[in-house]
Amino acid sequence: MNNTEINDLAQANQQKAWDVLRESGIAEIWESAGCRVNLVGSLRMGLLASHRDIDLHVYSTDISASSSFAVAAEMSRNPKVTEIKCINGLHTDEHCMAWHVFYRSDEGEIWQFDIIHIEAGTEYDGYFEKMADRIVEVMTPEQRDTILRLKFETPYGRDYHGVEYYEAVIADGIDSMAGFESWVVEHRKKSPYYWIP
Repeated sequence: MNNTEINDLAQANQQKAWDVLRESGIAEIWESAGCRVNLVGSLRMGLLASHRDIDLHVYSTDISASSSFAVAAEMSRNPKVTEIKCINGLHTDEHCMAWHVFYRSDEGEIWQFDIIHIEAGTEYDGYFEKMADRIVEVMTPEQRDTILRLKFETPYGRDYHGVEYYEAVIADGIDSMAGFESWVVEHRKKSPYYWIP
């Protein structure tokens, strides 16, 4: 695919993501529970390519497992929600409940909502929103094209994180799939950290 085809396909997939976000009503369920809901990740940055996922960070105070599960129960009432998974991180430095919600769209595609329910006012309140906005601020059109191309070129089943594409291209000038795969191998030898350009 050339850059025009890549950008057209990415734009079409992003429009699908916005449609799924609206039709699902998932953001509104969290808002109705008193949460502040922010879009983060690739859709916020215009970098969603072929992976059907939507990232939301939701914030409230005095989170408990039971209060977060109550919202998950409301999400589960939608017959298009096919599966929900949870990771309890309330006792970690991240002070959160992580929800992975699988949703069948009107077109029959399965989309994954990654919803992180975070204690308001803790260290990561707003952190990933800042990361996304900073990436958009510094990313050149050429880097955006490279990121989208690498995402589309990634072999099916490879488990790469979105931020790995962004850091590899923006910080280290990676511009090929072979170079990216080598970069990931070396990068994952480092202690984990959250990158912001």
